[in-house]
Amino acid sequence: MAMVISGRKSSQNVKKQNRVSSAAKVVAVTIALAAGLGGIAMPQTAYAQSYSFSSVTIEGNDRIEGETILSYAGIARGQSISAGELNDSYQRILGSGLFESVDLIPQGSRLVIKVVEYPTVNQISFEGNRRLKDEDLSGIVQTQIRRVFNPRVAEEDAQRISEGYSQQGRLAARVQPKIIKRRDNRVDVVFEIFEGGVTEIERIGFAGNGKYSDGRLRRVLATKQAGLFRAIVSKDSFIEDRIEFDKQLLSDFYQSRGYVDFRITGVNAELAQERDGYFVTFNIEEGQQFTVGEVLVSSDLPDVDPDLFQSKLKLRSGVVYSAARIESEIVRLERLAIREGLNFVRVDPRIERNDRDLTLDVEFQLTRGERIFVERIDIEGNTTTLDRVVREQFRVAEGDPFNPRAIRESAERIRALGYFSSADVEAREGSTPQQVIVEVDVEERPTGSIGFGGSYSTDSGIGANISFNERNFLGRGQQLDLSFNTSFESNQYVFNFADPAFLGRNMTAGFASSYVEDEDDDSDFSTTTGTFRPYLDFPISDNGRLQVRYTYKYTDFGVPDEPDDPADETVSGIIRHEAGLGPRHESSLGFTYNFDSRRTGLNPNAGVLLEFSQDYSGLGGDTTFAKSRVRAIAQTKIFNEELTLRASFHGGAIAYDRGQSRETDRFSTGPSIMRGFESGGIGPREINSGNGIDDSLGGNYFAVARLEADFSLGLPEEYGLTGGVFYDVGSVWGVNDGYDDFVGTGGKIVSEDFELRHVIGVTVYWNSALGPLRMDFTEALQKNKYDKPLNFNISVSKQF
Repeated sequence: MAMVISGRKSSQNVKKQNRVSSAAKVVAVTIALAAGLGGIAMPQTAYAQSYSFSSVTIEGNDRIEGETILSYAGIARGQSISAGELNDSYQRILGSGLFESVDLIPQGSRLVIKVVEYPTVNQISFEGNRRLKDEDLSGIVQTQIRRVFNPRVAEEDAQRISEGYSQQGRLAARVQPKIIKRRDNRVDVVFEIFEGGVTEIERIGFAGNGKYSDGRLRRVLATKQAGLFRAIVSKDSFIEDRIEFDKQLLSDFYQSRGYVDFRITGVNAELAQERDGYFVTFNIEEGQQFTVGEVLVSSDLPDVDPDLFQSKLKLRSGVVYSAARIESEIVRLERLAIREGLNFVRVDPRIERNDRDLTLDVEFQLTRGERIFVERIDIEGNTTTLDRVVREQFRVAEGDPFNPRAIRESAERIRALGYFSSADVEAREGSTPQQVIVEVDVEERPTGSIGFGGSYSTDSGIGANISFNERNFLGRGQQLDLSFNTSFESNQYVFNFADPAFLGRNMTAGFASSYVEDEDDDSDFSTTTGTFRPYLDFPISDNGRLQVRYTYKYTDFGVPDEPDDPADETVSGIIRHEAGLGPRHESSLGFTYNFDSRRTGLNPNAGVLLEFSQDYSGLGGDTTFAKSRVRAIAQTKIFNEELTLRASFHGGAIAYDRGQSRETDRFSTGPSIMRGFESGGIGPREINSGNGIDDSLGGNYFAVARLEADFSLGLPEEYGLTGGVFYDVGSVWGVNDGYDDFVGTGGKIVSEDFELRHVIGVTVYWNSALGPLRMDFTEALQKNKYDKPLNFNISVSKQF
């Protein structure tokens, strides 16, 4: 009797057919055995049928070698096999994925294997895709041209494409693989794609929050609600991985504010019935806010003086507890230990909780760590960036004691460079257990840009600008900026260069140079200014930096010839006098000290910026002067961070020993410093009603104080609109002695004395697709008769 085992794979449902085929084979074998044994009288013993083949014939294979098929079958010549083993051979051949159907036909001592091969893939195409390009989809699918077509793989490819669209928030996307048969057993594979719309997040809510409003917490998240501007908002789609990132952001937000028990109990994401929107709710438990209690340093090491380390602590009782504060103190103590020659000293913080007064006592225990050294640092993945640029971010070198915290900080510095799309830093055991190898694996990304633009204004007419920026010049980590801006009234050329790791240290060395040709809007005079400024900038404390510089400056005025009739004069007498002094060369040394409490980021609700700069001229050149500027800003958030209060002061003074200040040297405020007035709209000016001259002269002194409050407008956060109110008071005053002698016929100097201007206004902030914009609507409460008010101004918003 002959038993035939056969089957065919269906391209529509491979797994289901396999199960059915297997079951059919079992039934067929059972029926065959029953038929073969039907003529034997009971109760004789029944023996399972077995086969032994002296030859095997393979039919239907064109591309697949017979030996390959026999290797899958696993049947040796003359070997006795059972019906079950024959079925296993069939399953192995069919499971190879090379054949659409397989038949095993025993014919006495000969076995015939009939196969129908799957076709080869002639071409792969995608239809209906607009959001994902063909080259992107080609990198996703596993089906390949000139390979055997496998329906199971094609179905998996369709699922992979769907997942790619899901990552873009298009959960309704559908993908259907189709085949088009060609000659010579070839097929074209077509993936028909229906992309569907973006599954947007219609609403983000919170349950369990009492300290902070939903609006404040929504501003913490990377995910945003969809809204009026959803066409230009890129973060309003539902992506599961982003929700996980948002959970971490929420935890960091609360824990940095002393809520050590904060936890997220769950996130509910409900899909709308139309599958076009999600409603996401974060279920949270805030807990209580803790402050720092007692702060101590202890050690059981004989060579460690705890009092020395205690005196260096900056953490104080009563401040809000934050893990960032603790981390900062650990770093400070470890650095002190290294300076004292104490290697392998580990700082372990021990926290004791006091629920009665909601404080956390902190004990920094200095213990002896393991004696492990850095064997070497391996860097991979950088094709453009030099190894030394990455190595400069490490504060340790080969042979130094291994400090895991220092390695983590180095990894953060590498990522902060902005040169790499990813940067992984790991430590593994080296050649001995006492050594580690630090491995750095980076993936580079573009760091340069070229910009072309145009502009038009009623004041300056048509303008054009070209710029080139490279943040990693020649892979050396250096910054290079080139720009050219031109209009009917101004031409500006800028060339800047900076090396932020000069001599392999945390020091920036560079130079800034510019050449500007500018014509006054209201007069016929022009100025030409050229500047070259090399500098060094370096830290002198955790929050303080110092810049020292040399400045060479060239200035010149261009004025038309003096007319015969004074009534035809278009340039003020003082400007004409300053132009008559000829070109001026200035050579000066200067410094800027900057203290910014935000550098350590220990208090997320408040910050202070103090900046003082001075320049001294007299090292050659035509003048001797001292020029000083000061800037101070303080900011805090109140009412659970719903209201931001900010106070700032800007001031400056210039005094000459040799020579006199000119219009290009004196201070002139604009809307960025004193709101409510045009650039040069307040301060000394020369006016002459006879010929219409009204030229700003600038002042030798200026002082401006600004008070402002920013708050939510109650609009949905996805609109990106917030508001503010402000009050500015300031003045620009002081011109050179004897300038009354140079005033033109019929003219006079006005506003040269100290006179305060008072301005109030409201601000609308818009986080637009073009960038953060600021719109100021102002009203001058007190102004001078000759000032130039500006009731509305729009500018790029700058965050403190």
